[in-house]
Amino acid sequence: MFVLANVLIALGKVLHILLNIYLWIVIIGALISWVNPDPYNPIVRFLRSATEPVFLWFRRRLPLLIGGIDFSPIIVIALILFLDTALANSLIETGYRLKGGF
Repeated sequence: MFVLANVLIALGKVLHILLNIYLWIVIIGALISWVNPDPYNPIVRFLRSATEPVFLWFRRRLPLLIGGIDFSPIIVIALILFLDTALANSLIETGYRLKGGF
């Protein structure tokens, strides 16, 4: 049972790290959208290619443009924080409970 517990803990920690990395990509992508950066810059291209599909998915489903302000990054950040709390922490806690740590 300890192997399954260790796998769950590892999955939870990896998911937590990946969600935090994507959280920072979303934040930096939203901040960069406030200025007019060079669209041919490789960093700008990466940020846009990593965030725009997710933003576009929310823009199509929810009218998040109010008064010229796009609220889709806020929704994505809230979703990332929810997934981090609900999934990653749950996996880690379940792993520790299987080990008998709680």
